[in-house]
Amino acid sequence: MTHEPYGADPESVDYDGDQLDLAERISLRRVAGMSTQLADITEVEYRELQLERVVLVGVWTSGTQADSDNAMAELKLLAETAGSDVLEGLVQRRTSPDPATYIGRGKVDEVREVVIATGADTVICDGELEPAQLRNLEDRIGVKVIDRTALILDIFATHAKSIEGKAQVELAQLQYLRQRLRGWGGNLSRQAGGRAAAGAGIGGRGPGETKIETDRRRIGSRIAQLRKRLRDMDAVRDTKRAERKRNQVPSVAIVGYTNAGKSSLLNRLTGAGVLVENALFATLDPTTRRSETADGRVFTLTDTVGFVRHLPHDLVEAFRSTLEESADADLLVHVVDASDPDPAGQISAVRSVLNEIGAGNLAEQIVFNKIDLADPDALVPLRTLAPDALFVSARTGAGVEELRARVEERLPRPPVEVRAMIPYARHDLVDRIHKAGEILTTEHTGDGTRVIARVNADLAGELAEFSERSA
Repeated sequence: MTHEPYGADPESVDYDGDQLDLAERISLRRVAGMSTQLADITEVEYRELQLERVVLVGVWTSGTQADSDNAMAELKLLAETAGSDVLEGLVQRRTSPDPATYIGRGKVDEVREVVIATGADTVICDGELEPAQLRNLEDRIGVKVIDRTALILDIFATHAKSIEGKAQVELAQLQYLRQRLRGWGGNLSRQAGGRAAAGAGIGGRGPGETKIETDRRRIGSRIAQLRKRLRDMDAVRDTKRAERKRNQVPSVAIVGYTNAGKSSLLNRLTGAGVLVENALFATLDPTTRRSETADGRVFTLTDTVGFVRHLPHDLVEAFRSTLEESADADLLVHVVDASDPDPAGQISAVRSVLNEIGAGNLAEQIVFNKIDLADPDALVPLRTLAPDALFVSARTGAGVEELRARVEERLPRPPVEVRAMIPYARHDLVDRIHKAGEILTTEHTGDGTRVIARVNADLAGELAEFSERSA
């Protein structure tokens, strides 16, 4: 495992490495007055999301006032991550969302008044809206309305860097969009015209096809292409995963709520130089780094996509292959933000997604991060919440050495104990025991290296010809 350079001043060590991605993000900012967005709100589904001045709207159906406040605070963080200026937040207490307009009829008028008074151009609802709810709200409020799912998809689209990440996000967006297509001007039966009427239009089946049918068919075709591309990428990922399994390399996955500090922790442990940003969903592409225990055993550490409450189902499906890196791990390091007002809610949301991808029964180590930002009194109930948890700060390094030791302790041990006299000509076998096994004792003799070690079954078979009987 990588440690700080010998003799280096701990205060001067940069555990996060080069942050080129972060510098690139900071250098790009939206230029005011450069928008070419469509003015007609009926064409909202054909526009790119470009959130600027927004009003947040939520429906409080269950839980306490604190739960409702935390949900709206998270929605505000999501909106700000997408580049919005949040002007106002409104919550309505109801037993269930209104089936026609999400919030009650009177509340819609109140939201419209707030939008007019503040000059907002977007309303964001804290829930997944049905197409009819979305249409009714836009018609009555007069500005663009989006839901929580579209907001999260927009953030993912902004942060995706790799080819695979971009394909996963586009797939999720198209699956979401396909159910919400609307005809221009509210006319759902507008037929294709011009050359398409003669059957010569690109992508047009004939004169009877409507615009919305054409769009839906094109989206379906693109979804099929993306799924095929992702299957091809899955094959490459599966090959790498199979190679690690064949070599019996233990794996550790760092999972947790978005912005809990997973990437910072990976950097602190390995010096990986993974992008660190105080923003939601800064990491979308999983990063795997090789590391070593104090006694030389090799294992991998993987930084994964952050989770969030009510993570859109389409996103979970699109990112399933990426998330399954967690499902194949030998140990989950579950990072929780100790300074968050609702850490129990974070743990519940993460475990919900882990159960959905088949990783709910894996060995788990809870780690409360950001203790340097948390109120010391707030840490006391966390010890009751998770008695075996560790408390660390990836920023200051507090507790990180204890975490290293705990991870090493909980890594799976090779199952077979061997005693062998290995000739010096086969030093490669000793090297493999160091990397893939656990050496208990070594002794250098005139005939070779006598070792007692624990190894996997395959390596035990190769060592059989050099085995010695126990005394």
